[in-house]
Amino acid sequence: MTASTILQRLAQTIEARKDADPAHSYVAKLLNSNKDKVLKKIAEEAAETIMACKDEDKEQIIYETADLWFHCLIMLARHDISPDDVLLELERREGVSGITEKQSRSQSPHAE
Repeated sequence: MTASTILQRLAQTIEARKDADPAHSYVAKLLNSNKDKVLKKIAEEAAETIMACKDEDKEQIIYETADLWFHCLIMLARHDISPDDVLLELERREGVSGITEKQSRSQSPHAE
């Protein structure tokens, strides 16, 4: 099974939970909360991933990264963005120097 297949299955599950009862679904609870709740959860998971990396604990790095990715999928769902949209962007960048890619963003209308 490919990573993109797993991401798509998770995205479909998250999408299906949009209409679920928040009292019975963690995903529905996050999707129905204010946007800061999801963003805080991503920040928390990112911090836990960083700490696992600092501890050089491979099992914990994998576990925390899975949590981080999962919550990022929830964030994407809130914005009606598919994992495929992100994968296409990564594909577009493949083989492009990071320096060149960053320079192209500073010249685009979506620049930071």
